[in-house]
Amino acid sequence: MTAPSSPESSVRDRYAAAAEERETALCCPVTYDPQFLKIIPQEILDKDYGCGDPSRHVLAGDSVLDLGSGGGKICYIAAQIVGSTGKVIGIDFNEPMLELARKHQPAIAAQLGYSNVEFRRGRIQDLQLDLDRLDQLLEQQPIHTSRDWLDSEAKLNELRTSNPLVESASVDVVVSNCVLNLVQQSDREKLFREVFRVLKPGGRAVISDIVASADVPLTLQSDATLWSGCVSGAFREDLFGRAFEAAGFVGIEILTRQAEPWQVVENIEFRSVTIRAWKPLDLEKSDQAHEVIYNGPWVAVIDDTGTELVRGERTPLTDSQRSQLALPPYRSQLEWVTDAPGGFPNECCLFQIDESPPANAVFREGHPSL
Repeated sequence: MTAPSSPESSVRDRYAAAAEERETALCCPVTYDPQFLKIIPQEILDKDYGCGDPSRHVLAGDSVLDLGSGGGKICYIAAQIVGSTGKVIGIDFNEPMLELARKHQPAIAAQLGYSNVEFRRGRIQDLQLDLDRLDQLLEQQPIHTSRDWLDSEAKLNELRTSNPLVESASVDVVVSNCVLNLVQQSDREKLFREVFRVLKPGGRAVISDIVASADVPLTLQSDATLWSGCVSGAFREDLFGRAFEAAGFVGIEILTRQAEPWQVVENIEFRSVTIRAWKPLDLEKSDQAHEVIYNGPWVAVIDDTGTELVRGERTPLTDSQRSQLALPPYRSQLEWVTDAPGGFPNECCLFQIDESPPANAVFREGHPSL
């Protein structure tokens, strides 16, 4: 056990070192689609650390935000999927990792024939504060006294408002690969609120991360090596989805779950999962009467508002339910009923999401091929 350290400093130091020399102990093995790896330099591939592949759920034309983008591997995979009409933003606070990612931008753009990736420096739990802009501000107005410090707080708030790192409701999909567990416990509620804030209505978060089968004891949480190694900061598995729910997400789905644990520490199993969650649509209120019929296969289900939908029975919808049930995870299981010709059933078909399980979502040697 290493001496206690703040989670953020231990993560910063370990990943800075891992940007210089590969560390095999960070996170778990993942199989990526090889067609997207051909243009990515080996230096990035060697220094990539993750537990899943959320880029498999990105679509052509998407605007993508990658939290904890590291050396840029997921960003450069997503850049090929979204194409020239899409956009990819990588966020990381680790300067050596950002250097590695930015170093290869021109060469990769030349191979693609377009440039659609940028990297910004910030903390994923504070997607309003641009750390590069903050450095510029501190160079101009350094802090020497307590008065300077108090004045700086007002300037920080102004910076967050006038030049946010990521605008509200500006991206279609937020992805992350084994990074949320590195954020300290006190910042996690804010982290999920920030993910929700930056997504457009109807946007989605696709997060691969490590979860634990039980609460991780404080003794393990205090171990800097285990924390920065994606172990002791793991979310308890049943609470991971609830964190999305508490932030306002709906349609929360477990896309993949590692069958065998990646590690077992003090009888606690640690494994990879990938979750997709949706930000409700922002639809105009309607005076029309809308109903749905749940098609099954279950006898009944309960939606995110707590309303029970019974198989084969008509269920009237509130505007809130309407904005949620129009999303892809629900609508394929529902028949829409409306009194207005050409009404909501057409309006709800806003997405092109393939809801079938990925053909390569299989398990090999105890690790998921996500």
